[in-house]
Amino acid sequence: MIILDTSAVKALATGHKALGLLAGNMARTPGDRLTIPALCLMQAEADDERLSRRILALSAVTIDPLDTIASVSVGTMIRDGYGGPDTCHALYCALPRAEFTGMSILLTGHEDAYPPGVVTVDIDSPGMLGFH
Repeated sequence: MIILDTSAVKALATGHKALGLLAGNMARTPGDRLTIPALCLMQAEADDERLSRRILALSAVTIDPLDTIASVSVGTMIRDGYGGPDTCHALYCALPRAEFTGMSILLTGHEDAYPPGVVTVDIDSPGMLGFH
């Protein structure tokens, strides 16, 4: 699963070339989706009016809801000092889950916001996902 945190969502919405290519490629591949935690979309929209419209128009995007179990887990992470609501929801999405057994990759502009052990890729790193 490929997860976009708030910084990656903002970058995608404002024309980040590599993320735009990734979203386009995933739209053409059945079953592949970019997952955006609901609290990351909420924070991005709070920072940039109408950003969510640009993001939700992309067919490769799915939103991971903040259900009951997620809200308790995210709240615990916030209380334990792992970051703000959006960062903790992205972290929650990157953790292993029963419905997804593969490895999750968290695309971010702030790799240092996540603890060791979480697979993060800086959206501005040279060669990010094969784009130079």
